[in-house]
Amino acid sequence: MNRIVEAVVINGDRRVPVGLVSVKQALEMPHNGVFSSGMFEFSHPAYEAGKTDVFLTREALSKLQLM
Repeated sequence: MNRIVEAVVINGDRRVPVGLVSVKQALEMPHNGVFSSGMFEFSHPAYEAGKTDVFLTREALSKLQLM
């Protein structure tokens, strides 16, 4: 099953939604470029994307996928 997560960019003290993506797409998102000024976070795949306040860094999401 392909889990869907919400991608957000951290802008100051706010999370700005970017969109809903699969975990695979989330892990493949660029680390630099257009979003280099902000940091990506992703909703925890165990919760409903777009409705949860539980977010992970790319590294934490990657480690979670290895479990």
